[in-house]
Amino acid sequence: MSTAATTQASASPASQAHRQADAQRHHNEGHGRRLTSAFEALEAFPALAESRNRLLRLVSQDRPSTADVVNAVESDVALVISVLRLANQVEGKTRGRVESVVQAVEILSPESVQALATRASTFDFFERSAVWDAAPERFRLHGVATQRAADRLALEAGYEHRDRLMVTALLHDIGKLVLMHAYPGYPGQVHGTARTPEERIHRERRELGVDHALVGGVLARRWGLPKSVASVIERHHSEDVTEEAAIVRLADMLAHYGQGGSVSPTELLRTARVVGLGPTELRAVMYDLPYPVQARARKIDPCPLSARELEVLKRLSEGKVYKQIAHELALSTSTVRTHLHNIYGKLGAVDRAQAVLMATERGWL
Repeated sequence: MSTAATTQASASPASQAHRQADAQRHHNEGHGRRLTSAFEALEAFPALAESRNRLLRLVSQDRPSTADVVNAVESDVALVISVLRLANQVEGKTRGRVESVVQAVEILSPESVQALATRASTFDFFERSAVWDAAPERFRLHGVATQRAADRLALEAGYEHRDRLMVTALLHDIGKLVLMHAYPGYPGQVHGTARTPEERIHRERRELGVDHALVGGVLARRWGLPKSVASVIERHHSEDVTEEAAIVRLADMLAHYGQGGSVSPTELLRTARVVGLGPTELRAVMYDLPYPVQARARKIDPCPLSARELEVLKRLSEGKVYKQIAHELALSTSTVRTHLHNIYGKLGAVDRAQAVLMATERGWL
């Protein structure tokens, strides 16, 4: 027997345990350094060039629509992160509490958003960098698909916090970008033959000791995002998932399914029941998702119309003529005409069809 083998054989259980503890500590330290380095790399995560350019065109207008600016930001992972981080740093009662792009755009001036977009690094699918390859575009596609599924589920379940849901649904997998930087074998080698989201999350925990949901929650807190946002990102794969995290988890599965991925029917139904949906409602959502279904518009832009003007416009959208509207609201037809004239002026509309369309798109009807 060699000297090394003899020494190892004669080592006491206590010394062996000590060596194992040292090895585990070194492993954890290396693990921590990898994640910290990856967190720092994410500071330079690029916005899609087209998203950035569209936002710049909007904010350069004299009176940009808040709703249009919000929609432009919400379409891009990097822009959402940048806008939320900046808004949560503004001194005042909202510091650290801004949980949606709607709130952020209300707090930040158009000039601040324009400066932020101008400084943003960008990614172009046709001009890839060696650092990111196609990861930003693939990540955005899944995030936007999850966003759309989440909003459709919110409509079906009557969930009210849609503005925050647009953020948590888009950013739910942000931890995957961290793991891609920290571990060159991620996701292919780590996930192996795992196919469904549940199988993959278990492989991450087994192979890495962490999963992308947990890492994503840590990253969101590191960025100074509110607990309400970080918690949903962190918990969307939890066994006891509830409320908004359950909507995001279900939306994530539906996005995987819509993009040709494998999902578990049992997990789909189980998570759907958590958010109050049964098989009938879930079937309706799954059927609708591939089609451009118009969901409820969110009331983002402040409505310039009075309550009476909104009542008149609502009836006009129902196809009613002046006399019918006048009768229902106990007004004269000349008063109805005056209200409509004021509505067109406030909205900048040229006719009733444009006025109805503008009010509907902005969520006022």
